[in-house]
Amino acid sequence: MQSKDKIKVGLVGSGTIIRGLVKLINLSSEMVVSGILTRRIGLIEDLEVSNDLVHQIPEKLFLKSDIIVVSTGDPIYSTEMINAAFQYNLPVVTMDADTMVTTGTWLSKQGLITESNGDQPGCLASLRQEVLDMGFTPIVYGNIKGFLNLNPVPDEMNYWALKQGFSVESVTSFTDGTKVQIEQALVANAFGATIAKPGLIGLQTEDFEGSSFKIAEVADSIGMPISDFILSKTAPPGVFIVSKHDENLRNELRTYKMGDGPFYHHYKPIHLCFFEIPGTIKRLFYQKEILIDNSNNPSTSVAAIAKRKISKGDFIKKGIGSFDTRGIAVKIADEPNHVPIGLLQNARLKENIEEGQIIKFSDIEIPPSLAVKAWFDTLKCLKLNFEKASETENV
Repeated sequence: MQSKDKIKVGLVGSGTIIRGLVKLINLSSEMVVSGILTRRIGLIEDLEVSNDLVHQIPEKLFLKSDIIVVSTGDPIYSTEMINAAFQYNLPVVTMDADTMVTTGTWLSKQGLITESNGDQPGCLASLRQEVLDMGFTPIVYGNIKGFLNLNPVPDEMNYWALKQGFSVESVTSFTDGTKVQIEQALVANAFGATIAKPGLIGLQTEDFEGSSFKIAEVADSIGMPISDFILSKTAPPGVFIVSKHDENLRNELRTYKMGDGPFYHHYKPIHLCFFEIPGTIKRLFYQKEILIDNSNNPSTSVAAIAKRKISKGDFIKKGIGSFDTRGIAVKIADEPNHVPIGLLQNARLKENIEEGQIIKFSDIEIPPSLAVKAWFDTLKCLKLNFEKASETENV
């Protein structure tokens, strides 16, 4: 394929995911890096593109791109950049569940957007389609986490950030569970599922399949699919689904080593992050295929909760990856005034907050932003939908 025929991919961000994707696209015969938008100043080492492809001005990137990939971990910034890309009629692929679960519903009404395959939500979306095509009915959408420390200390996070090549904020959000809460909230919204309780069940186990069936029993008792995770050092670092099938096919499923039912276990033992993004790029660009988004009617969000006592007047630079706060999945209807952790940036506390307390908008002062506006616009739409549902029930 000649260079002029290749998909011109513009990248927003310059962290680990984007760096890996640059290497992959440089090897591709079907796409080419049109440029990288970054907030970093000065020479960026090991980015593996020429300096003239690195931009600080969004328009320079958008004008020479066919499609945009966003991975920043910063919902405030990403929301601005994605909405700006839509002004140029560019489709957007995100590997940025933080943004998708915060403002993805609003963004999906502005332009063509999908979360990518490769991270756990996208992998669950792909696995779900396989499961549905075989006639199974998913009742648990499961993430697999190997380690959890709800309140890690800075020295440990600095060590692991250096060792793994991620930012301290990213490693902290992985470790304290914020990332898995964000991912599973997105999954719940995308597939019309719910959560069993605030913060999810997070069953700790070394029995991978057996523990997933225990979560399935909870889903059965609720009467609808749930999104959750297990904590296991021995399970594969991927995703799983527990499903049901027609009783008339139980013998055939037993023949194919799926067990005795009524629950059936499906899993993908790996997720390869940026390696799986090119497939999503091609499907969105050529087929306008949306793999997974936050849906038009999200029911679940990720609330900021205090890791320690925070005093009136204290300043929180960023909620995700903070040593002050972490995120827990909540039902929006149960906590309508919570601050989504993706919006908790440059915030000043107006009230004292106790350890374990969910932070509400009345507790903080935060700067105005498109992301904050998008969140409240989404809440207004949800309120209208709830009212319409109530009116229908009363007829």
